[in-house]
Amino acid sequence: MVEVGDDAPDFTASLVTDDIEPFRLADRLGDGPIVLAFFPAAFSRTCTDEMRALRDDFDRFPTACTVLGISTDLPHALSAYREEYDLPFGLVADPDHRAIEAYDAVESFSGYGIDTVARRSVFVIDDDGDVVYRWLADDHGQEPDYAAVAAAVSGSAASR
Repeated sequence: MVEVGDDAPDFTASLVTDDIEPFRLADRLGDGPIVLAFFPAAFSRTCTDEMRALRDDFDRFPTACTVLGISTDLPHALSAYREEYDLPFGLVADPDHRAIEAYDAVESFSGYGIDTVARRSVFVIDDDGDVVYRWLADDHGQEPDYAAVAAAVSGSAASR
């Protein structure tokens, strides 16, 4: 289990912005705080509420902060999702479960013929690659405390 104070586990996946490209977390360290917001499924109700809340509060984060939504959805599905909800941050497609396994953010899911999805969770990583904030949902409908996430990012950015 990844805890506050641990080194952030590295992973590779696909990053969906205006394009789809390879992504490695280690390549982004040192550019400011990073928010990893794991969510179970694009286009689902609570996940969309969460991503829209991050979008609507995006200006609360310092400009040097990187916010990334991460799910096990395929890159093209996340591209459509990002466009549909006008998300100003990148989405990470993790269909091979590298990220969710690295962060112990695995949720068993037997619906729709899918065995595993991302557990709704948020991690904030500082410039040094240390986890400075961790939140894991206790149930499927729970959303993170967005003010606490912003405070963790601000505290991390202030220590730069």
